[in-house]
Amino acid sequence: MYDDDDDLLILDVDAELESPLDRMEPVEEQTPPPNPEVMLALLSSPETPQRMLAARAFCEIEDERAIPHLIRLLTDVCPLVRVSAAYALGRNPSPDAVEPLITQLENDWNGYVRKGVVWALGNCRSRRSLSPLTNALKSDIAAVRLWAASSLAQIAKLEYEDMISALPPLIEALRRDSVAAVRSNCAWSIGQLCRELPSNVVYATAIDALIEALVEDEDLGVKEDARASLLKVGDPGGLQMIEELELEGIV
Repeated sequence: MYDDDDDLLILDVDAELESPLDRMEPVEEQTPPPNPEVMLALLSSPETPQRMLAARAFCEIEDERAIPHLIRLLTDVCPLVRVSAAYALGRNPSPDAVEPLITQLENDWNGYVRKGVVWALGNCRSRRSLSPLTNALKSDIAAVRLWAASSLAQIAKLEYEDMISALPPLIEALRRDSVAAVRSNCAWSIGQLCRELPSNVVYATAIDALIEALVEDEDLGVKEDARASLLKVGDPGGLQMIEELELEGIV
């Protein structure tokens, strides 16, 4: 879907798995917090720094009046405005934002923006996002895949059919993804979904994948997340495997 080499010019996958907003200075060091009325007006400012400042303010402020403006800013010419608008929509989720966010996920060239979009889609919790997030988990850059895995768990928990659809790509990514942080998020998401499932073939396959990660993954963080998911699910086979590995001193 996207050319990783081109995106790496924008997004250092190994260094940028956290929110790009974490590297920005606070909106303003002031008390009280930013004035919503002022920030609402600045969302339509002709000056790019003012639009970015206002969009970032709504990453902290919840105000439904900002939603139409933030949706419009998803297509702003400046990627820093777009990513700030995406995170602000995650803070102010709305059904009206789902389709614009999906469109931006499919079309935005900037990895930071797509990462913010998948986080926002997870918070919007709309079934419409299931397929786009699944595609992102399969084919986007690592930092986007990381958040797509987490967002899938937030959405798929809503409906049984969605859990059944979301688990296979999460299992595949847990087994195959080259980035440990992505595999860890997949292990967490699989655990979240398995807690809602009855014992069936899909459930059993997911538990097997968690056990496989616990035993075979080379990354200690992935192993620990797989173990934590198995403990939370409480599957008898998974608990027995953890006990046996602990007795052998393996985990």
